[in-house]
Amino acid sequence: MSAFLERVGVALPVFQAGMGGGTAGHELAAAVSEAGGLGTIGIVDPSRLRREIASARRLTRKPIAVNLLLPFARRGHWEAAADADVVVTFWGAPRRRTAGVWIHQCGSVQEAVAARAAGADAVIAQGVEAGGHVRGTVPALELLERVRAALPGYPVLMAGGIAGPPDVRQALEAGAAAVVSGTRFLLSEESAAHPGYKRRLVQARETIVTELFGLGWPGAPHRVVPNQATRRWLRRNPLGPAAVQALQRATGPLVGRLPASAVNRLTAMQRTGLPLFGPGSPLAGSPPALLDAAPLYAGASVARIGDVRPAGELVRELGG
Repeated sequence: MSAFLERVGVALPVFQAGMGGGTAGHELAAAVSEAGGLGTIGIVDPSRLRREIASARRLTRKPIAVNLLLPFARRGHWEAAADADVVVTFWGAPRRRTAGVWIHQCGSVQEAVAARAAGADAVIAQGVEAGGHVRGTVPALELLERVRAALPGYPVLMAGGIAGPPDVRQALEAGAAAVVSGTRFLLSEESAAHPGYKRRLVQARETIVTELFGLGWPGAPHRVVPNQATRRWLRRNPLGPAAVQALQRATGPLVGRLPASAVNRLTAMQRTGLPLFGPGSPLAGSPPALLDAAPLYAGASVARIGDVRPAGELVRELGG
């Protein structure tokens, strides 16, 4: 076991990505951690985040992480995150806001260097093939090599393209301290993604990078599986119609400050014919219409995943 994994308190170099909005809740995080990896609770309202951490503690004594998206993290989020063992941050200028283990996910060497200078205990090199919101612009293995060269001896994890044991072995042989996987754990029994969302990902063979689902978070590229919304609105520009992008930029400061409960209500009202698409993905219990009007986040590795399995089983397979 590496010194970094020993410090975090995990046995296997397998970290689950903190998919926000409720997709990665306490059940998924606890199952991953209990199996020897590091489970992560995605960002939700501060009060709910605190409850999710407490619920995970009732299911496992192993370490639990939380993922905070910096554009949306408020004081209450940081206060709640103090109850976790690890804080992972993403999408913003890195700055230490926790006394515990802090990991920052990066899409460039420059961002990784800035994170270390700010006191991060490790960084995640996110490749362009990753699902969800994508900061990386080059393949994960290439970025891993560049970051390790710039920060010798410093723990660098890798995200993007992790679907099975060969991917993990390749990343570890390239020097990664651990791997971070999102899509493989989204397709687990414990993830809160809508069952129809999971079915579509199991059947998916392609993904696209767009900015279509950017209401409240403009200018943030994201990788998704195509649905009716993308087929209707991305015919001329894969990022989205210019008018839609302009509307997102104009309303971003307002929508981005709404509480998650209000954003969830807006998401539930989304329709394919009205190009006002927010970043919330379909959860269990969501209206089935959202499968075609909300983002179906998935990494490029989704084409190599063909089933939904228990998270603990996935951790043991990936880390074996």
